[in-house]
Amino acid sequence: MFKKVLIANRGEIALRIHRACKEMGIETVVVHSTADANAMAVRLADESVCIGPPQSKDSYLNVHAILSAAALTGADAIHPGYGFLSENAQFARMVEEHGFTFIGPKAEHIDLMGDKVSAKQTAQKLGLPVIPGSPGAVSNVDEGLEMAKEMGFPILIKAASGGGGRGMKVVRKAEEFVEQYKTARTEAKANFGDDTVYMEKYLEKPRHIEIQIFGDKHGNAIHLGERDCSTQRRHQKVIEEAPSPVLSEEARAEIGNRAANMIREMGYVGAGTIEFLWEDGEFFFMEMNTRIQVEHPVTEMLTGIDLIAEQIRVAAGEPLSINKDVIRFRGHAMEVRINAEDPETFIPSPGEIRTFHAAGGLGVRFDSAVYNGYRIPPYYDSMIGKLIVHGRNREECMARMRRAIQETVVDGVKTTLPLHIWILDQPEFISGEYNIHWLEKKLEAKRDAQSEVKKAG
Repeated sequence: MFKKVLIANRGEIALRIHRACKEMGIETVVVHSTADANAMAVRLADESVCIGPPQSKDSYLNVHAILSAAALTGADAIHPGYGFLSENAQFARMVEEHGFTFIGPKAEHIDLMGDKVSAKQTAQKLGLPVIPGSPGAVSNVDEGLEMAKEMGFPILIKAASGGGGRGMKVVRKAEEFVEQYKTARTEAKANFGDDTVYMEKYLEKPRHIEIQIFGDKHGNAIHLGERDCSTQRRHQKVIEEAPSPVLSEEARAEIGNRAANMIREMGYVGAGTIEFLWEDGEFFFMEMNTRIQVEHPVTEMLTGIDLIAEQIRVAAGEPLSINKDVIRFRGHAMEVRINAEDPETFIPSPGEIRTFHAAGGLGVRFDSAVYNGYRIPPYYDSMIGKLIVHGRNREECMARMRRAIQETVVDGVKTTLPLHIWILDQPEFISGEYNIHWLEKKLEAKRDAQSEVKKAG
């Protein structure tokens, strides 16, 4: 087992990794920018190293500074968390080449799954259903238009190296194709340095279902059930829950086993998430994330398994400590992402937290690195915490979540806590009858109604 792990991240995930390491008797090194000098993970770590100014490119994306910090402190391994360098294959290679262990999958698998075209082709080859679409990259607009006409509109143009909705365009008729194709490629180039795009049939009312998987260096592979991430705004997850309100036990077992078989065939090592779109009883592979997910606590609450600790054990060469035959999914879990944003306009709201109180009680967990007096910097993602609750069933879980949100105090900055209360009170969410487009449409209708009230006033 490792003696010392360097945590190459910030915020709540850096603190989460630190906690797992301490419980395993592992020393921690936390790297940080000058803006994060007073971060909770920095305060609690055995050692900390400043690696640059606030801008991510000069600090959390500064590969040479991170590797130098690892060498300086005598770290055995580097945990990238999520975001930043977590899915950077070149970084994973450099970590290993410099004599450290990368706590994540092999660089070749990060490369393979990082390209959406090769990921889709691999998934199809290994037995997963895929959304009908182009067999590979669409290299020119004329080829794309002909293919779109054959597929039938609406279609979706997607960046091969993309994520988060960038470089993604819905085309509902042939007359729109040329402009949307060019826009998608321009956005892809600007955001990912790669203008390669491909196409898929656009699904009108799908659910976003992801399967948590794990593999080790001994050929073992398992799944730990699904998470339903269909409550989204601009392709960004807002609320995640498990089990999904729409899946039967049979469907869950079938898609989970197929996902586990896929990574077993690949020889995949570590944590990962295989993401699907589900519509009318059918699953379609969308992509694979070769890292731990923001919403991993939902699965931890259902199973009682520490996924970060399992990542560390597997990276150290140990076999999986969990057997698929003994995994038990208990009750229902839900996570809301709390962002420092205006709940109506979603404009970021950095600043000092004057008063902070985390919700507590039975079945309540709050993953955050903020505290009274903490100043939220304006340089990074606006998420300041995750509120996760567990109940014996979905109804109890939602009731507990409402209570926990009302109990949470974050004073000094605006947050999305009011948005979550509003979502939990919507009939479609209560019934579980929502899809990935639902929240966006609901918010648009809400804005229109407010605008009409203002006009009438």
